[in-house]
Amino acid sequence: MNCSNNITESSNLRTVVLLGIPGLEDVYPWILGIFCLLYILALIGNCILIIIIKTDASLQIPMYDFVSMLAITDLGLSLATIPTVLGVFSIQSLKLPVPLCLFQMFFIHSFSVMGSSILLAMAYDRFVAICNPLRYPSLLTRHFVRRLGKLTVLRSFAVVLPIPIMVQSSLFCNSTVMSHAFCLHPDIMRLLCSNSNTNNLYSIFAVIFTMGLDAFLIVLSYALILRAVCQLSLVAARWRVFQTCVRHISAVLLFYSPMIILSMIHRFAGRKSTLVHIPMAYLHFLLPPALNPIVYGIKTKRIYQSITYSLKRFAKNNV
Repeated sequence: MNCSNNITESSNLRTVVLLGIPGLEDVYPWILGIFCLLYILALIGNCILIIIIKTDASLQIPMYDFVSMLAITDLGLSLATIPTVLGVFSIQSLKLPVPLCLFQMFFIHSFSVMGSSILLAMAYDRFVAICNPLRYPSLLTRHFVRRLGKLTVLRSFAVVLPIPIMVQSSLFCNSTVMSHAFCLHPDIMRLLCSNSNTNNLYSIFAVIFTMGLDAFLIVLSYALILRAVCQLSLVAARWRVFQTCVRHISAVLLFYSPMIILSMIHRFAGRKSTLVHIPMAYLHFLLPPALNPIVYGIKTKRIYQSITYSLKRFAKNNV
């Protein structure tokens, strides 16, 4: 009878409750300040990267086109999470209509898949540039890069779209309290009491088909790159090739490391890991968008020179 009542109530469910980090409510103002700083870095840094790459003719090459795509994806991911994260850590909890929660979930996961796809495209760019440089101009054309960008968006939306549709048609009967300050698919699945086997199987397929496959191909690309580098006779040549890859490797580690750590925590620590896996989830979605502009904007010589030149010209015109 209780289950029947729960299912009946679930059909009328209109809102879910988003929470921050349980037990740390006293330091929410400090956490809010840190998150605000990360969002400012992400928004301003990625906007500067996009503008510089799109307006500087010397940066109109495939490698920097991929950097601008990554910046657009990071910007989208930040904008998808910023309203609820800042809201929750300002007032400790936030009620969100279920349709808006599913809307946010769709864009968070879509931008995550896009980020993974772009990192794979960047690995392919480095692979061709290092292992087959003579064919680089013919393989990595501007037309190919644009088509690859469109394919990345279509792939992400097509893979993620069935998930909110299946969740929308399910019944909610458990607690309406979420574990994070934003809506994620694993979190929403805990609220369902109807048979969710199909949803679970599809989500596993989606993860393997996108991020799992991307990660495997990225590792394979760098294994081939490492083999090509080891065949170089000059140490200086090896170091120069390594420097061209280190920024992308940093971005890959920023993206995948929190995800792998989260998976390990969930597998081996279970429910006792709340105070670890919840902050790790925030790092996964907030840290890469904030640090990628620093990795590429400061550590990439040509982008850094273009940024400093633009800032000097702006300051000169306003003196």
